[in-house]
Amino acid sequence: MQKVEYISPEELKLLTDKSRQETTTFIKKLKKKKPKNLDDVVHSLHREAFDSFSCLDCANCCKTIGPRLTDKDIDRLAKHLKMKPSAFLEQYVKTDEDGDFVFNSHPCPLLLPDNYCLVYENRPKACREYPHTDRKRFVQILNLSHKNCETCPVVYEVFEEMKQNY
Repeated sequence: MQKVEYISPEELKLLTDKSRQETTTFIKKLKKKKPKNLDDVVHSLHREAFDSFSCLDCANCCKTIGPRLTDKDIDRLAKHLKMKPSAFLEQYVKTDEDGDFVFNSHPCPLLLPDNYCLVYENRPKACREYPHTDRKRFVQILNLSHKNCETCPVVYEVFEEMKQNY
């Protein structure tokens, strides 16, 4: 894999849209074949990409999409910030159209100007797992990951490399 570079969300959206039909066809093929080594390939690409890419140079995810917050996340974040969960909810959280708790603003209210996270060690589960390219049974989240190509340069490059490998 070539070195992954920062790409703005606007550029990523354009690149993803440009290859959308090809990638959608590729995803259908993968879902049908369910290659036994898909996780190994994706995990290898994930490790390779993050060897040369720092999320601190990007933070597109923190700037443009919000994690779903669980009750455990809210309790942990409130404790970290020395707040009561009710105060944390009032200050930082809203309920989205699906009834999920999410941050009430973008970029994330806990993102610092240097792209560091104020609560990194206690960040939400969804943030810890993003961009999901190291997840087991990757075939189950191909559509979500295709959507994440619009936000994360690593996910975009992983898909481009996968298309070359299969």
